[in-house]
Amino acid sequence: MEPKEIFEKVTEKFGGKAVELQGEGFRPAFVVVSPESVREIALFLRDDPAMKFDSLMCLSGVDYKDRFAVTYHLHSLSVGHQIGVKAYLPREAPSLPSVDMVWPAANFQEREAFDLYGIVFEGSWDLRRILLPEDWEGHPLRKDYKYPEFYNGIKV
Repeated sequence: MEPKEIFEKVTEKFGGKAVELQGEGFRPAFVVVSPESVREIALFLRDDPAMKFDSLMCLSGVDYKDRFAVTYHLHSLSVGHQIGVKAYLPREAPSLPSVDMVWPAANFQEREAFDLYGIVFEGSWDLRRILLPEDWEGHPLRKDYKYPEFYNGIKV
């Protein structure tokens, strides 16, 4: 199935929750969705017989300076097509529903985006830092992050 067809099916089912199709002609093209609809659209993409997106290949946080985004790269092993899903988030209190109950592999990737960007995944079964110590202050992949000079008395 081509990205435009996937976008049309998502739009048909969810209306304005599917905002636009970005990067048509590139692999993967991205269906931009409203943040609050991420989980329900993910369930549709996984469970719909024509879609069967059974593999979350990558989940990434992105800092665009004025806003954040979370991108999901999906692949259907049985059908053989792929698509990206993207949700834009505000800089202040960025959050969206977790998809770790849709694709369990999302948990580690959500934890990484939480740890390094401060993006909160509501309803995650295990949202905690994964790379940095629990007492680390801030999120080092944010473009406005100020690196500390010392951590626990040790020069960083």
